[in-house]
Amino acid sequence: MSKQAARKPRTDAGRNRSRVLQVACELFGERGGEVQMSEVAQTAGVGIGTVYRHFPTRQALIEAVADQRFAGILVFAREQCLPNPDTRQALACFLRRVAEVHEQGRGVSSVIEATLGSTEPRGEVGAELLAFGEALVERGRADGTLRADATVADLYMLTGAVAAISRQGIGDWRRFIDIALGGMGRAENRAS
Repeated sequence: MSKQAARKPRTDAGRNRSRVLQVACELFGERGGEVQMSEVAQTAGVGIGTVYRHFPTRQALIEAVADQRFAGILVFAREQCLPNPDTRQALACFLRRVAEVHEQGRGVSSVIEATLGSTEPRGEVGAELLAFGEALVERGRADGTLRADATVADLYMLTGAVAAISRQGIGDWRRFIDIALGGMGRAENRAS
């Protein structure tokens, strides 16, 4: 490995990358898919070369925006939801966060979906979110909060539904979460 390859990125390069991502997210949220790379550079206060150095294509920028969004959901879920000893409340916390992110970032969601074909998390952060969900579902089955046949696929399906409802504004996602978690609960818990 050469000295050049082993060198860490400069601090200002990291700041520039973060600033470009932040600005791209804001602009996509405000104006959707009409935002151009040159506008991102100008608003971020960097040259267009800086944007392309970090994100060689518009798709690469949008993938990074999506990854950052899902990484934020994951951090929130680990720090704010998972520690709650009540599994149903922990699941509700996670689903509410997903709904809030999609509701507040409808423009961002539409750009991600139009460019990547879906708003599902991918790559490493997608795998980590799936592992988080699996841990929560296993905990719920073990403590009797969730029905014995509940799976992470069920939670993933609910998460997608909550995201779609909030992103498209087609109903009361809070009520949907309550009803859906009731359906995932054990029969004796649902009856009460």
